[in-house]
Amino acid sequence: MSEAAKITADHLRRRAFVYVRQSSAAQVERNRESTERQYRLVDRAVELGWSRQEVHVVDEDLGVSGAGLAERSGFAYMTAQVALGHVGIVLGLEVSRLARNNAEWYRLLDMCGVTDTLIGDADGTYHPGLFNDRLVLGLKGTMSEAELHVLRARLEGGIRNKAARGELRRGLPVGYLWAEHDGEVRRQPDEAVTGAIRTIFERFAEMGSARQVWLWFRSQGLRFPQQPGPLEEIRWVVPTYTKIHQVLTNPVYAGAYVYGKTRHERYVDENGHLRQRARRLPRSQWAVLIPDHHEGFIDWDTFEANQARIASNTRPRRHEPGGAVREGAALLQGLASCGRCGRALRVYYSGRNAAPGYHCAGNTIVNGRGEHCLRVGGRQIDDAVASAFLATLAPAGLEASLRVAEQLEVDRDLALEQ
Repeated sequence: MSEAAKITADHLRRRAFVYVRQSSAAQVERNRESTERQYRLVDRAVELGWSRQEVHVVDEDLGVSGAGLAERSGFAYMTAQVALGHVGIVLGLEVSRLARNNAEWYRLLDMCGVTDTLIGDADGTYHPGLFNDRLVLGLKGTMSEAELHVLRARLEGGIRNKAARGELRRGLPVGYLWAEHDGEVRRQPDEAVTGAIRTIFERFAEMGSARQVWLWFRSQGLRFPQQPGPLEEIRWVVPTYTKIHQVLTNPVYAGAYVYGKTRHERYVDENGHLRQRARRLPRSQWAVLIPDHHEGFIDWDTFEANQARIASNTRPRRHEPGGAVREGAALLQGLASCGRCGRALRVYYSGRNAAPGYHCAGNTIVNGRGEHCLRVGGRQIDDAVASAFLATLAPAGLEASLRVAEQLEVDRDLALEQ
């Protein structure tokens, strides 16, 4: 059937929709010729017999991918108008502009076939209700989806190959930059920036807690460098716990090049929409890890020791010993464990003076009879532990006092220098 024979008076009584789409904002800005070609499809609709007033341009999806993950308001509106029988023809420069996934493409084909709506592209005009035309449109849609897969695989293969050599330029944390002439990762030449980062690792080596490092920065009134983008100026802001923790856990500061720490996966949300999220991977599943790639603020062994130390500071799971020191009057709160079952001892307070004590709920958990595996007062235990600790430190008391005084002086000098 010829192109003119497919267009009937009933089609011309309805509106012609011209769908315009580019996959990203960068394509909209740079590939303007393609956008202009799509807008000129209005003239194509006029040539086919529609008046210019009856041609509706749908360009709300400029800069939105057609792979199926992003919601396309323009495509949804056009599909709804097709389902209502208000559209005589849908024009797109090519099938890939209408959809890059078969789910949306075949839904549009089904709607057009039921409502007697034509589909036109640069190659011709098709009627989805005719077998031959639907077969051609189906093949075009499949090829469009396969083309996207091939292009993505080719691009990702080149990226991974370059990342495996440590040459893929990616965003660097504050304190580092890419050298222009040799493409190496270099430290920030600003001594104030590198000094702030170096101070974080020095304080953590002493305090052993990311939170304590953050509180020390706040108590000294120190600022932390922030650089939103590689071309933006460094700003000095009040440090947050998140920023301090990111510095301590980022392998780049240990001189390592890392790629593939996250994996993108698809899922269906509670509304039935297809979504994509990034999931952090354990170190054993990172795609690329190159130690000693550039000069770090600490070495790799120190970085791994820091990660183990940070992990031990988190609150342990129920009935497990360990974790950071907890608040309260009990000296061994959060530290003591049961000598029978190994579970962490809980603290209770009794009497008018709220004297602390320790108990293990092992029997309560196992037998459910309200029995304690261990229950003991805490005052004598705390006194004995404190006495043993002080007795151990007594021979080195003077030396320890001198070191404390020296450390206080060093802390003051560090704060003043920063």
